[in-house]
Amino acid sequence: MAKRIQRLLVVNRGEIARRIMRTANNMGISTVAIYSDGDANEPFVKEADQAVALGGTSSLETYLDQAKVLAAAKRTGADAVHPGYGFLSENTTFAKAVADAGLIWIGPTAEAIAQMGDKLSSKNLMTKANVPTLPSAEVAAGADAVALAKDIGYPLLVKASAGGGGKGMRVVEKESELADAVDGARREAGAAFGDDTIFLERWLATSRHVEIQVLGDNAGNAVHCFERECSIQRRHQKIIEEAPSPAVTPAIREKMGAAAVAAAKAIGYTSAGTVEFLLDGEEFWFLEMNTRLQVEHPITEEITGLDLVREQILIAQGEPLGFTQDELGINGHAIEARIYGEDPASDFLPTAGDVLLFERSRLAQARYDAGIETGSRVGIEFDPMLAKVIVHAPTRTEAALRLARVLETTRIQGLVTNRDFLVSVLRHDAFLAGDTTTDFIERINPARSRTANRGEMIGAAIAAAMLAQHERRARARVLPRIRSGWRNSVMPPEIIEFMIGEEALTLEYQSQRDGTFHAMVDELTLPVRVISVVGRDIDLEIDGRRVPYTVTADLNRWITHGPAGQIELIELPRFPDLERAGLKGALTAPMPGNVVETYVSVGDEVKEGQLLLILEGMKMEHRITAPEAGVVRELPVAKGDQVANGQTLVVVSTGEDDEEEAAG
Repeated sequence: MAKRIQRLLVVNRGEIARRIMRTANNMGISTVAIYSDGDANEPFVKEADQAVALGGTSSLETYLDQAKVLAAAKRTGADAVHPGYGFLSENTTFAKAVADAGLIWIGPTAEAIAQMGDKLSSKNLMTKANVPTLPSAEVAAGADAVALAKDIGYPLLVKASAGGGGKGMRVVEKESELADAVDGARREAGAAFGDDTIFLERWLATSRHVEIQVLGDNAGNAVHCFERECSIQRRHQKIIEEAPSPAVTPAIREKMGAAAVAAAKAIGYTSAGTVEFLLDGEEFWFLEMNTRLQVEHPITEEITGLDLVREQILIAQGEPLGFTQDELGINGHAIEARIYGEDPASDFLPTAGDVLLFERSRLAQARYDAGIETGSRVGIEFDPMLAKVIVHAPTRTEAALRLARVLETTRIQGLVTNRDFLVSVLRHDAFLAGDTTTDFIERINPARSRTANRGEMIGAAIAAAMLAQHERRARARVLPRIRSGWRNSVMPPEIIEFMIGEEALTLEYQSQRDGTFHAMVDELTLPVRVISVVGRDIDLEIDGRRVPYTVTADLNRWITHGPAGQIELIELPRFPDLERAGLKGALTAPMPGNVVETYVSVGDEVKEGQLLLILEGMKMEHRITAPEAGVVRELPVAKGDQVANGQTLVVVSTGEDDEEEAAG
């Protein structure tokens, strides 16, 4: 007899916690959230029926602390645990501990996780099952990594055995890069997954990343739910996924699907899992099996009509699959884009900060699985994925173009994101043609950001100025009924100066007797009429063209979202800041994070390219190197320090700097 789950503890955060809770609620199941200090006010905590503070800020102190998680389950009376993805989702010790505590584990057995969740053991299992695999070898403590690498051949991938999401992965082209890659991958894997086991694997630079979704029940039934292609990646982490793959023929689909189901049946696999392959032409190689729900599972749901979280819960309750392989089919095409807090123009470095505005597109249909809302705080402790946006359409081209339109009309203000980069990928001819190998970003090089033209900048500046004057008038305590800008005499125009990227823009505007304004910029005079203002939304008529904007103010920042997308303006002060001065030779933090290690001291002579320190943020390492030869004059940070974005890390002066200082 099936056991009904009544209260579900979700051992995760952000969008996946919200997504699991949504299905649980629809099935009549109460939900429990757990949270770190920094997540206390996030949407997933507020949406749960109960929530327990774990006490701490890092992964190790919170979501990876098994004792705290189990104690939370006991305190709240939860009878089941769903791990989502990442964190403890593929931890055999935790899966067993949940079962030993008398709780229902929504996932495969601990034995299955041990066999397939670990990338090394799963490769060995696939080799025995005659599934093609790439050459690989574990780098155990004290092992001769150089010798192992020679046997495998270059280029190769240094890879974490536990976890996923691109953490603990490094491509190595030659022997001189190996030692640093091994050390860095081991550190990153330990921090992200609590397991620093790594291995080497042959690297295929131009293949496709194709995976098969499988489901298995406790009665020995197993099916596959077709493939997803996840080849659009940066730092070995997926950012755009689609189903089905444009490169998979019915014959390849049948072979891959059969291999994935055989793998699941070989270990009596239960719950949802994903078997990942590298595809080159008609040949494919086993990559790994993820014994959990995947980030990109929504696109499979869209083309099959299944709710994979619901299927996981039903299986965990002891129910058999309610369908056979023959009853599953592919309907249309689905594409998912992951919105990250990161700067594509700065090599995709993570960004952090307050989400001043998050608003879904008003113009086209899409599914949002979002971890944020307006007012959320994106910190440095966890992966900076903000939301997933999914579109399902009759054809691949329609899905791609609609998703691009949805993204560019989604309002995300307050921190830099990859939104505009995703749009440029989806609209690129190569993507629309299905030319989507894993080296797509490096090979095709889509535009990293959107460059606004002068006309768009002028429109954004007018929108910011008009909203500012409207709000000033709304706050007025004297003669509040008089319309904004009214004077009983002719007054000089208001002047406001902005910087938009590297471009300066000076805007003058003057109220007219009929309630309109004249905006003067770049020797143009444009008639402007404010049609309506509702909160942040301002509807304008500029030179006879009606255009809506959403405008958010943050100190001297004005962030506008108009017909062409988002533009950020920095309002310049009326008087120059005489104290602002650059520090020559200063290397600043490219992202907020923690100093993992320093390798120099004040007074050291350094060579061009020499490693100075390592900064870690969002579970990703960034190496700070000397841009040229010189001497370390200042080192204001030390190992363990937490630094803000733009904070000075080290000052390296060259001989020329010293000569200029002496001459001055």
